[in-house]
Amino acid sequence: MTTLYGISNCDTVKKAQRWLTSNGVNFSFHDFRKDGLTEAQLQEWVASLGWEALLNKRSTSWRALDDSIKNSIDETTAIREMLATPTLIKRPVLNLGDRIQVGFKESDYNALFK
Repeated sequence: MTTLYGISNCDTVKKAQRWLTSNGVNFSFHDFRKDGLTEAQLQEWVASLGWEALLNKRSTSWRALDDSIKNSIDETTAIREMLATPTLIKRPVLNLGDRIQVGFKESDYNALFK
């Protein structure tokens, strides 16, 4: 089963949901701000993609972090902060079961599903 992770009010997540729906892809949506995110799930994503690919340094959540955290960020700190503040995770995260994709680009989704 394909699962789309993100937050419901994110425009990029909405674009991904519209694309999946209009292309007949059966998926479930998991709002990690409302439904939570386990450390095991985040560790799986980090193992697949790397923490740098998941950490959204362009978010308001990142800008709100203390400079001491931002200046000394590493994998352990990034995971801890993403678990505490899920909006630090780039969105959406698409779990295809055997593959994880972060972000939404129509061309990438076309390649994944067609």
